[in-house]
Amino acid sequence: MANTKKRHYHKHFSLKLSTNHYKTLIINLIKDYNSPYNLPIMINNTLFILLFFSIISINFACNSSKNSPSNNINSSTKHAHKNIKAINGISFESPPQAFETPALQPIIDDVGANWIAISPYAFARGNSPKIIYDSNYQWWGERPEGVIRIIEHAQAQGLKIMLKPQVWLMHSWVGDFDLEKEKDWKLWEESYRDYVIHFAHIADSMHVDLFCVGTEYRIAAVKRANYWQQLINEVKTIYTGPLTYAANWDNYQNIPFWSSLDYIGIDAYFPLDKTATPSIQHLTTAWNKLAPELAAYSQQYQKQLLFTEYGYMSLDQAGWQNWENEANKHQKQLNLQAQANAFEALFRSIWQAPYIAGGFIWKWHVNHAKAGGKNNKDYTPQNKPAAAVIKHYYTQNDSLPKP
Repeated sequence: MANTKKRHYHKHFSLKLSTNHYKTLIINLIKDYNSPYNLPIMINNTLFILLFFSIISINFACNSSKNSPSNNINSSTKHAHKNIKAINGISFESPPQAFETPALQPIIDDVGANWIAISPYAFARGNSPKIIYDSNYQWWGERPEGVIRIIEHAQAQGLKIMLKPQVWLMHSWVGDFDLEKEKDWKLWEESYRDYVIHFAHIADSMHVDLFCVGTEYRIAAVKRANYWQQLINEVKTIYTGPLTYAANWDNYQNIPFWSSLDYIGIDAYFPLDKTATPSIQHLTTAWNKLAPELAAYSQQYQKQLLFTEYGYMSLDQAGWQNWENEANKHQKQLNLQAQANAFEALFRSIWQAPYIAGGFIWKWHVNHAKAGGKNNKDYTPQNKPAAAVIKHYYTQNDSLPKP
C-alpha cells in the first residue's frame, strides 16, 4: 500500500514540475517578445503552450477519476491486491528455540516459496473460555519475542509474511468449540480479543504483509457473528494491511463476515480421491469438479480465495480425509508418491485460476536437514519428492501477478 501512495505522489510531483516549467517558459516568452512587432508571434506561441498544458491537466484529472474509489467496486480489496505476486507460501512451525536467519534459506532454495505463515499459538482447555498465550510453558517461537524474531529473519530473506494467531484446544478441535452460557461466551470474547489484538499490534509495528484474525472456529464464527465483526473493525484501527480468516474446507460458505475481509481464507483439506495412490488425472478431475463452486463463491464476494492451509501427508490415501489419516498414521503405509501426485494435481488444475490468490503449505520445520525425509509420513514436503514438484510450480508462478 505504501508503494502505491509513493507512485501517486511521484506522479503528482512530476505534474507540478511540468506546471512550473511551462510557467517559466511563458514568462520567458513574454520577455523575449517584448517588442510590439513580435506580439502576434508571442500570442500564437503562448496559446499553443496553454493548450498543451490544458491537455495534460485534463489527462491527469481523467486518470485520477479512474483511480477514485467511487469508480471501483470493492476498491479497498483491489487496492490491497494490486501488484501482489502469487502467494506461494509455507506454514512455518514456530520452534522451541531461537535460530539464525540462514535456517530459512531452504524455504526459498528447496521449494521456491515467497511467503511464510507464522502462527503464534494460544491454548485452551477443552471448552474453557480462557485463552492462554505468551506463557513460559510455550515454545520460544510461539511467544511474542520469538514471533518478532522470526518475522525479522523472514524479512531479511525477502519473504512476505502472514501472521496467523491460532488456538489449539487440548484433547479437542477448535472447530467443535462451543459454550452454553452467555457469560462464558463474554469471557471467551474478551480473552480471544486480547490475544488477537496483541498480535495485531505486532503485525502493524513489524509491517507484516497479511494478518489472519482467526482459524477454524466453525461454531463460534457463526454463533458470535457480531463479535467477529466488532473484532475485525477493531483490528483495522490498529493494522492497516489486508486481512483474512482461515475457515475449514467444509465451513467456508457459512462464515458471515467475508465482506469485511480482503481474502476468503480456506484451510483446503478437501477430500478428493480415496485410492491408496491416487493418479494425477483422477485428482485433477476432482479439483475441476470443485472449481465451479469455488469460482462462484469468489465471484459472489468479489474476493480471491486464499488457501490459508493446504497439504497432504506422505501415506496411503493422501488425497482423502486428512483427519482420518492423522488419526491412523501409524497403521497406514508410507506413500511418498501419493503426496507428490496430490500436489501436482492441485497445481495443474486450479492453482493458476484468477480466483485463487495462492496458499500456504502445511508445514515446514526449521531444522531442514533432519525434517521430513523418505521415511516420514507427516505433512512436511521437506526432503521428499513432493518438494521438487512444489518448487517447479512455485518458481514458475512467482513471477506471474495475480489479478
